[in-house]
Amino acid sequence: MDLNLAVLIDGDNIPSTYIKEMMEEIAKYGNPTIKRIYGDWTKPDLTKWKKILLENAITPIQQYGYTKGKNATDSAMIIDAMDILYSEKVNGFCLVSSDSDFTRLATRLREAGMKVFGIGEKKTPNPFIVACDKFIYLEILKHEAAENESKSTGNTSVSESSIDQITQKDIRLISNTISDLADDDGWAFLGDVGSLLQKKQPNFDSRNYGFQKLTPLIQSIKSFEIEQREASKGRSKLIYVKNIKQKKK
Repeated sequence: MDLNLAVLIDGDNIPSTYIKEMMEEIAKYGNPTIKRIYGDWTKPDLTKWKKILLENAITPIQQYGYTKGKNATDSAMIIDAMDILYSEKVNGFCLVSSDSDFTRLATRLREAGMKVFGIGEKKTPNPFIVACDKFIYLEILKHEAAENESKSTGNTSVSESSIDQITQKDIRLISNTISDLADDDGWAFLGDVGSLLQKKQPNFDSRNYGFQKLTPLIQSIKSFEIEQREASKGRSKLIYVKNIKQKKK
């Protein structure tokens, strides 16, 4: 079932340069039926947002900062989220912010049975990340767009600064997940592995490591073995993965 999503953007916290990639990414997960952005639009630093709201059909919500040092935008966004929740017009939320203040909101929405996607920069605190069902980094979306553009233009000078290196901790996470799902012969269906990885670590994304899909990421790690099997119906092949047992020295 395609999700109807409420997209709520913290305008004070998210740069406008990410808007194109961000909206394309959100469309992969559902239909953004409600799109709102919150901020004090009297401030000059939100001017860049104003130019692109109309072409992306995003409704600006004005929120004055009544008290110095207090973020009124967060409060307005949280109140709106709860109103939308009780209206029962959507079955999922996309919270766009790098602010940990939305951790409790994400938790509350999931308690109500909502699917919650988080989108923010890599500086986002971990409590907010793990409170979401899935968390996507804006830097990765920008890198992906730049990479696609470079392929079409023939320009290969794309910065790799946003790409993470695969660590032993990452490998252990994948290995343990495979073990959790493996049959008696040690094989696990890769689709199930990807789903469980997402539940264990909402910000797990093969694109974080420079791979478009999970399969090539797994293939790049010598600790795992991949096998393709014929599906019982249709032409598509099923991909299974297993841990390669390390030989004792």
